[in-house]
Amino acid sequence: MSTVLDPTTAGTIDTLADLLDRLGGIPLNRVRMRPAPGTATEDDVLFVGDHEDRLCELVDGVLVEKAYGFRGSLLAAALGAILRGFAIPRNLGLVTGADGALRLMPGLVRIPDVSYLSWERIPGSKVPSEAIPPISPDLAVEVLSASNTKREMARKRREYFASGTRLVWEVDPESWTVSVYDAPERFQMLSETDTLDGGDLLPGFSLRLADLFGELDQAHG
Repeated sequence: MSTVLDPTTAGTIDTLADLLDRLGGIPLNRVRMRPAPGTATEDDVLFVGDHEDRLCELVDGVLVEKAYGFRGSLLAAALGAILRGFAIPRNLGLVTGADGALRLMPGLVRIPDVSYLSWERIPGSKVPSEAIPPISPDLAVEVLSASNTKREMARKRREYFASGTRLVWEVDPESWTVSVYDAPERFQMLSETDTLDGGDLLPGFSLRLADLFGELDQAHG
């Protein structure tokens, strides 16, 4: 399944600069040129993951490599484990990690660093068998890396909420903050002295951010 760039709906794409602008001004080294931009499919996402051990999202028929970093990976793993420890004993749903690709819309594949999907959202309350299931997470967690741009993240938030996501958490390993979005541009920023909760989505969930970000400073704990 692919979505070829359409100048009538996506704005004119005449140059590589136009393409990068549409993708949110991301660094050029995250844009795959094979297959040619505008022609990539979900099969290409899977092929790159299987043969090159790289995670790529599918955006407008373009393979976009996921931004990554060691510190971000550490926080994502820690937060995923904490969410799973809350959700699984209560039989609330599933928690997936940074290789859990999701088809938010036809031709649009995103890979949150952590996803929470309630059983109510999952067809038949059965774990999907597809490599890229057509489902949007209730909660999408994005751990920011140096190559993520503000415009890229703004686009991702619009896509998440348009597809039915209820919460987006953007975790910044450098500033030790979490921005909690319940709409694409409406958020509350929490610092390491605050406590993150699950709101109406995960009532009862609570996490001191000092404990989460303390993962980055174990030597001085």
